[in-house]
Amino acid sequence: MKIGVLKERKSPPDERVPFTPAQCAKIMSDFKGVTVVVEPSDIRCFTDKQYTEAGITLQEDLSDCDILMGVKEVPKENLIPNKTYFFFSHTIKEQPYNRDLLRKLISSDIRMIDYETLVYDNGARVLGFGRYAGIVGAYNGFLALGKRIGSFELKPANECEDRAEMEAQLSQIILPSDYRIIVTGKGRVGQGAEEVLTKMNLRKVSSEEFKHRSFEEPVYCVVDVDEYYVKDEGTEFDMSEFFEDPTGYKSTFNEYSNVADMYIACHYWDSRAAYIYTRQDMKAPDWNIQLVADISCDIDGPVASTIRPSTIADPHYGYNPQTEKEDDFMNQDSIGVMAVDNLPCELPKDASEDFGQNLIKEILPALLVQDTKGIIKRAIMCENGALTERFNYLTDYVGKL
Repeated sequence: MKIGVLKERKSPPDERVPFTPAQCAKIMSDFKGVTVVVEPSDIRCFTDKQYTEAGITLQEDLSDCDILMGVKEVPKENLIPNKTYFFFSHTIKEQPYNRDLLRKLISSDIRMIDYETLVYDNGARVLGFGRYAGIVGAYNGFLALGKRIGSFELKPANECEDRAEMEAQLSQIILPSDYRIIVTGKGRVGQGAEEVLTKMNLRKVSSEEFKHRSFEEPVYCVVDVDEYYVKDEGTEFDMSEFFEDPTGYKSTFNEYSNVADMYIACHYWDSRAAYIYTRQDMKAPDWNIQLVADISCDIDGPVASTIRPSTIADPHYGYNPQTEKEDDFMNQDSIGVMAVDNLPCELPKDASEDFGQNLIKEILPALLVQDTKGIIKRAIMCENGALTERFNYLTDYVGKL
């Protein structure tokens, strides 16, 4: 079995990798008969030299590999027929811009496994960069706050060598007393964000304390959907029902927005669900949130102040609640917004190492030894020139080949 690590070709460049040099060496040590080679690249966070020093062969032509693994979409013209590919294809939600990519995968008899389709029996995703989205997104929230209030200044995460250097910046943060931060979401993204808040030694409080108590120190609260949505008719919240069909529920986020100063959005949102807050909500006299770090980044969606994604180079903008339009970030009448949609790219080394560790632990045994839990089988989007049964819902999206 021969695995090839692909060069990333999507623009703008992505420096992340599925495996670090040390992890490539570990794979060959742990799995007998498996060879890992790497396509040369001058944009990775790990250099070609670092791979060769770890004993990994650089190889321009990967056509003799059985499995090809990258991060972002592979351009159609670079696909090698009759291979097994792993990457984020961004097709499972019928994204129009990648329709032709999926068509090419099918017509090339490629066995496609999207990292997003790797799930456990309960449907939970096995892999993702969500943890690092949360870590960098929370940090960027404080980067924005420092810029806005002027009492401290942080080095942008993408200018830090690694997470350790970024976290060393946290000691510079000076928060106002009784500063309140509300976080929505308790999954990987929310857990990543909370790692930053914990590193800052901030006090964590319950939702009831957050809404009703006074404090003489900065605090934060992490809430799940059952703490900011209620059933319309006031009956008891049913978590499984909510995830099955959230249409009968309404948001109660105003209970937090009228006391919180910063909002870090880490939730997963179903488009059928009510908005967490609307443009009208932000016009209310008791609206208090002045800064939103929207890590989830659903444009014109549940976090109504997120009207466009921002970029790593220019991560912040202002939203004016009265005009409902973008405004100067430094305008105190506007709500500051951070909505970078590729946050893990700011710490590519750490994010790649975390992702590769999970790949080696959770996926490679199923791929290279035995798929006892059916993780690989469930994840195959197409093979032998056709969509698999689980992904037949994409038939109309693909159209006639």
